Amino acid sequence: MFRADLHCHTTFSDGIMDPEQLLHLAKEIGLSGISITDHDTIEAYSAAPAAAKQLGILLGSGVEFSCVFQKISVHVLAYDFDLGSPAIAKLCARHQQRRTFRNKAILDNLSRLGMPISEEELLTIGERTLGRPHIAKLMVGKGYVSSIKEAFNHYIGDGKPCYAPGEGVSVQETIEIIHQGRGKAFIAHPHLLEHSRKIKELLKHPFDGIECHYAKFPPEQENRWIQVAKERGWLISGGSDFHGSSKDYIQLGCSWVDEDNFHKIFQHLI
Repeated sequence: MFRADLHCHTTFSDGIMDPEQLLHLAKEIGLSGISITDHDTIEAYSAAPAAAKQLGILLGSGVEFSCVFQKISVHVLAYDFDLGSPAIAKLCARHQQRRTFRNKAILDNLSRLGMPISEEELLTIGERTLGRPHIAKLMVGKGYVSSIKEAFNHYIGDGKPCYAPGEGVSVQETIEIIHQGRGKAFIAHPHLLEHSRKIKELLKHPFDGIECHYAKFPPEQENRWIQVAKERGWLISGGSDFHGSSKDYIQLGCSWVDEDNFHKIFQHLI
């Protein structure tokens, strides 16, 4: 049976597997296709195409962009874009700068609460795209909290004492840039969004699709978004949001799309 997981992360953002390891796992569990959707970076695609070809796995371009819409955080998945697009590359670079400034603000807030972590310590992690999950790991390592979950729930999660929003990029601008890169823009994990009035406004934007199948949400919660896609003539995507041990309750391939939906999204396989 054809199954394709269109939402997973590597060490180029906040996953624990490099692209080759991720693709070998995909092969091991019987996936036919995959899209790597690291946060705000497409660097995984420097190594992923060769490994996918060797393993016989279909690979479509992907990335997950962090956005702001009416003061709430919204993630937008870009698929099937040109990996050589200057517009996509520029947006990724802009996000890397945004993350650097935001991380510094969070570290400053932690220091004020007696939990110092230096920028140098954060950089020693060695990941290309650094964010709150990496800060949380350092907080656990230094004994400030007992778990990553505690770090987010009490200190660095949205609205918590050490949270810093950073300078956001709007949903509208992100969609426009994805389209400039000849890609398709999808709303990521709408299951996690709150504020029903704002969701109605968000759905008015010119998306190409929506992530209806996500992680381990039951069918009754997915059906709502499938209906939204049908009403708007949008494409349907799905994926696990696999990271590895940092989210060990989510396995690669636990959510997926079939062959028909995969090929509707990806017109240009890598």
